[in-house]
Amino acid sequence: MEAAGEAAAVPGEELRPPAAFVAPLQPGMATAAAVVLPERLQRREAERQQGVERQRQKKEAQVVKEEQSEFFVAAFAREREAVEALLAAGPVEEAAARLQGLQKLLTESVRFLAPYEVRQAQETVARLQGNLAARRQQLQPKKKFAFRALKKEAAPGGEPRPAEPPRPAAAAPPPARGLAEGEAVGPPLCGFSGAEGEELELGPAELLQRDVELSELRGCRVRLRGNANTLRVRDCRGCTVLCGPVSTSVLVDGCSDCVLVLACQQLRTHRTRDCRFYVQVTSRAVVEGCAKVSFAPYAWSYPGIERDFESSGLDRSRNNWNQVDDFDWLAIDKPSPNWSLIPEEERISCWD
Repeated sequence: MEAAGEAAAVPGEELRPPAAFVAPLQPGMATAAAVVLPERLQRREAERQQGVERQRQKKEAQVVKEEQSEFFVAAFAREREAVEALLAAGPVEEAAARLQGLQKLLTESVRFLAPYEVRQAQETVARLQGNLAARRQQLQPKKKFAFRALKKEAAPGGEPRPAEPPRPAAAAPPPARGLAEGEAVGPPLCGFSGAEGEELELGPAELLQRDVELSELRGCRVRLRGNANTLRVRDCRGCTVLCGPVSTSVLVDGCSDCVLVLACQQLRTHRTRDCRFYVQVTSRAVVEGCAKVSFAPYAWSYPGIERDFESSGLDRSRNNWNQVDDFDWLAIDKPSPNWSLIPEEERISCWD
């Protein structure tokens, strides 16, 4: 009874839980609990502010881009009209200089233009280049008319003179064909066509500011040492083309199993597959309807190439060899499967 009385609660005393249910606080735990919550809130606030800043910068960049695009459209239209007026009635060389300035304007503006704007501008430049070539062709002096002496018949009993074999043309213009989209319409002034398994070459005097075309070549090796104005390579198979600096554009269309070494302001590649490009290009290269094409930096040299680069106006310090726009691939977050970079261990460095 006395034990029971001792275990009973004494009236007026505060009830206390058993000692086993009391978790003693360690030193510093109260301070840590108070700090964790503010740190988490500070992190979330910092992330929110970073997101707001990114959105602000994105909007500002978009505004700048739109302003630059509007400036380009106005400047390009003004220069295009000037070139067209000079081609209609004006000095051809002045038209060529203004057209080269128009090409430079496009090259320097590619980085902020939409793909469709780049494509439209490229097609306009190509059309004007064709018109310039046609204008130059019209202004070339016509051959003077002259009577030809009639061939005298061989005397009776005399041996007839053997016919002279036809002399091969070193740079015969190719036959007319349907044009690829955006291709210049003017007639080329020099080039090679229809050859098979040959070594073909043009030098500085033949190439200087000329429009060149290579077409329907099979297994040929072509060396173009000099400064051409434009270059078109069409329907070639298994060829190697080594080309010096081209002042304006290069168009490669319908080729396969070729190696092309090119220096130019603008490179456009259509309907081409299994080709390797070694390029010096000041704008972004464009591929369309292509498969298995690969790129590496320009890697050819010859005596006098520095002089040809100066004549072409190309900036040797600027090379966008690995910046390629595929008009058939619109995904931004995934690379195009149609083109690639040539691994360094597979690149050709010696061409002779």
